[in-house]
Amino acid sequence: MLKVEDQKFSKSRGYVVWANEDYLDVGLPSDYLRYYLLSYTSHTKELNFSWKAYQERVNNELVNTLGNFMYRTIYFAEAKLGGIPNTPAGPEILLEIRKARASVDSAFRSFEFKLAVDGIMGLAAFGNNYIQKNAPWKLMKTDRAAAESAIADCLQIVKALALMLEPVLPDAAAKCWAMLGYESPIADHHLDECDTPLSGVTLQKAEMLFSKLEDEQYAVLEKTFNGRVEAAKKKQEMKEEKKPMVSMDEFAKMDLRIGKVLSAEPIKGSKKLLKIQVDIGSETRQVVSGIAPFYAPDALTGSLVVMIANLEPATIFGVESRGMILAAGDDAALLMPNREIEPGTQIR
Repeated sequence: MLKVEDQKFSKSRGYVVWANEDYLDVGLPSDYLRYYLLSYTSHTKELNFSWKAYQERVNNELVNTLGNFMYRTIYFAEAKLGGIPNTPAGPEILLEIRKARASVDSAFRSFEFKLAVDGIMGLAAFGNNYIQKNAPWKLMKTDRAAAESAIADCLQIVKALALMLEPVLPDAAAKCWAMLGYESPIADHHLDECDTPLSGVTLQKAEMLFSKLEDEQYAVLEKTFNGRVEAAKKKQEMKEEKKPMVSMDEFAKMDLRIGKVLSAEPIKGSKKLLKIQVDIGSETRQVVSGIAPFYAPDALTGSLVVMIANLEPATIFGVESRGMILAAGDDAALLMPNREIEPGTQIR
């Protein structure tokens, strides 16, 4: 379900981004990552994390569209009008807000987070276009009442955006809520308040909610990621180089056989281990295998596998294991014969 820079997520190959070391510890806001992950795709589809795509989405969507609209609106109202205009939002604005709220609420309840974020950003784009089209900074010179009306509409949109965004961008939403003058936490308020007028509050000084991810910072993040991939590659090469040659006599000591999985079940307390019963012809062996993240127990039943039958017994997670099922790669691809063959057949 997860790729990093078009490659399957893999710690051993370096295709991983550590939330603390690579992200929070270098000063990146948790809101940005939440936004990227929630807005990228449906939760039932594959996610591909890319630092370049991350930079573009932060700069174009959060900074240029959402943050720009919120800042311009609150700044103009507080600095140029002295506060919230004494005029209600227009009916067409309230209709737009109610449509967005209904769409976003429905999407969240269906766990369709991308659709919810799309609805929120659609309202933000509408607000950006609205303030640009009405240009209250120009209206102030000729028609102050019209400028106040336009800003009242925009403030109502800002309030609605803050309420809708709280599950996605909790830090930014809380800061915006405080700039609107509300003292109670935004988490205590409901989406039903999206279209209620701003009253009993005093606007605070506007501040930018988001900052651009500059090319220099992106280059450092990309360099860290590429360095990890290269380091993992060299580590793997060194590991492969260290493996000693074995003689045919040594290889012949391994009792490799075809086994048939009779049953499999999770081991209580472990997310990785399965307890598997394997028919190896002359007897049934119990094997503990760390393939639970990749295979459902029921799906394994009846499968032919390759296993080492003369491995010394071991107790793993309190369960005895007498053998090892062979698998390849980070996703534990099981080694299987390409046609039906009797359990217990030796591999030569």
